[in-house]
Amino acid sequence: MAAAVLQEHANAVRKLKDSKPPRDVADDITAQLQRLVGKRFLVATPWTALGHLPRYLRAVVMRLDKLRADPARDAQRLAELRPLEQAWLRRIADRRGTPDARLAEFGWLLEELRVSLFAQELRTPQPVSVKRLEKAWVQLSG
Repeated sequence: MAAAVLQEHANAVRKLKDSKPPRDVADDITAQLQRLVGKRFLVATPWTALGHLPRYLRAVVMRLDKLRADPARDAQRLAELRPLEQAWLRRIADRRGTPDARLAEFGWLLEELRVSLFAQELRTPQPVSVKRLEKAWVQLSG
């Protein structure tokens, strides 16, 4: 499992370097890669999510492949994702390292949303959409 994750991560990093995307896309993908495959990802990633990491990383490569053909589409999808992700990151920062299983689960839903938005061909195990995640966020915040 770790070998597959590391191989896909290397592919994504190489693609990011080679494709030289606009700064906002590069920053977004760099942050995503750091969240997914940090120094202690094998210890920090739940077993159920570990199996999905290669797909998330392939989605990054597919996103970069599609970016050149339609940068406006990528920008629009990133604009849909960003408010949810920023709210989630703020909430995590507010908790100052205190674990919250529901917040962690929402983070994995955000990764599934990224697959759905940028690499639909890879499919998601459950239906995800911006509207579904907005609804889930309201429940999480309530």
